[in-house]
This record gives sequence, C-alpha cells and structure tokens, in this order.
Amino acid sequence: MNNNNKHFKIHVTFLAIALIVFIWSVIKPSSYLDWLAEVSPGIVAIIIVVCIYPKFRFTTISYLIITLLSILTFIGGHYTYSEVPLFNWIKEEFDLHRNNYDRFGHFLKGLLTIVIREILIRKTPLTKGAWLTGISISILLAIAAFYEIIEWLSTRISKGSKGAKDFLGMQGDRWDAQWDMSLALLGSIITLLLLTKLHDKYLKRLNK
Repeated sequence: MNNNNKHFKIHVTFLAIALIVFIWSVIKPSSYLDWLAEVSPGIVAIIIVVCIYPKFRFTTISYLIITLLSILTFIGGHYTYSEVPLFNWIKEEFDLHRNNYDRFGHFLKGLLTIVIREILIRKTPLTKGAWLTGISISILLAIAAFYEIIEWLSTRISKGSKGAKDFLGMQGDRWDAQWDMSLALLGSIITLLLLTKLHDKYLKRLNK
C-alpha cells in the first residue's frame, strides 16, 4: 500500500467518524434551531474540504483537527453548549459556577491555527518564521472575533429568545466574549508551540 492510499483511507475514516457523530447529533437534540446554529460551522467545513479534496489535500494532521472541531460542534449542537452532560458533572463535582464546554471549545479552536498555517505556507509567499506565526495567530483571532459577532447578532435579531441565549452560551457572564477570544488565543499559542514541528514533518511528507 503506497502512502497516498494509506492517507486516503485515514481521511475517509475521519470523515466517517464525523458523519456518525453528526447523525447522532441530529437525533432528538435539545432544540433543532439551536442545533442548526451550532453545527453549521462544522458542516460547512466538512463540505468545503470534501469538495476541494481532489485538487487540494491537507495534511493528515489538519484533517484530524478539522474532524475534532467538527465533532465538537456536533456535540454542542445536540445538547447546547451550556448543557453538555460531562461538563455539567465537572461543574457539580468541582462546584463551578458554569458549564465550561463552551470555553473548552474555544480553547480547542486554537488547533485551527495549524490549518491556517498550512494554507499560508502552501498558498502564499510566506515562509516559516515570525511573520507566518504572527499572521496565523491573527487570522485565528479574527475568526474567533467574527464568531462572537455572529453570536451577538443572533441575540439582537431574535430579541433574546431562548434559542439565541443557548447559542450565545454566556451563562450570566458579561465578559464571556472576551473569555472566549482569550482562550482561543491561548489555544493558538500552545498549539503552535506543541505541534509546529510535527506539522512540518507532515508537510515534508506531502511534498514528497
């Protein structure tokens, strides 16, 4: 089995896992309107990477990240971000003030910096170094801020309905948006510190 076939099978496996979780998420979610709002980013991401797959293949590590983040949205959509059972248990067990699945999700969104980094390396004149790192983090922060704007607009348009509040997931914290963006930044920095060398190895294999 050559490397192309091996990686193709891995990518198909990632897609199958994401689709299984997606199907599970649509079965009796907490709210279908909230489900649609939450899972939309994951659905769009999967559709895009599948459509461009014949012409542009990411590294396997990037596909793994896209799969993980998509599954994250599917789980959040099924329960709503503020009611994910595991994090409700953590909240009760450690006497926390909120369900932190939302913040956990924003922290993990820092993983997306690797995907952004890959696009910049392969599709722009940028080379590895400080500029690439800075621009990758800046784009991730822009995406995080844009998502917060979408959440805010949803509450303005729907005038504070329950579905919009579930989507926003503030849980009474007026600084929720700032926390979310800060955690995305922290996740981005940690991701680059831990995964850059591994990502470079995957890029070299891709070039071969």
